[in-house]
Amino acid sequence: MIEFEYINTSKVDNLAKYKQWVKGIILEENKKEGDIVFVFCNDKYLLKKNIQFLNHDTYTDVITFDYCSDSIINGDIFISTERVKENAKNLEVDFFNELNRVMVHGLLHLLGYKDKTELDAKLMREKENFYLLRR
Repeated sequence: MIEFEYINTSKVDNLAKYKQWVKGIILEENKKEGDIVFVFCNDKYLLKKNIQFLNHDTYTDVITFDYCSDSIINGDIFISTERVKENAKNLEVDFFNELNRVMVHGLLHLLGYKDKTELDAKLMREKENFYLLRR
């Protein structure tokens, strides 16, 4: 089941249509949908999570908590809508374009993709672009 929650931020319109997109990505990667929660929040809330769980005292747009087992995809994807809005402005793209990228980025982490090395980050970006074209 794919759910959307909001903490310290206003609701993002039209997210129900994203469920099919997310489900399609999971199937394309030969995995099974479990429980996935996209949690939309503000910078302050996500900063606290970043410090608490990752020991990083920096703002970020997304943090993924992976609870997957075998091929069943479970996890929480926390997204700062403030950071997405700021990034969209800096990159001169539409808010929803950047939100889509951040959502798929978090989901790709649940699907087993990493981005710590240059090669992994390149593959991650290619996968993001591939799935964004299918949005």
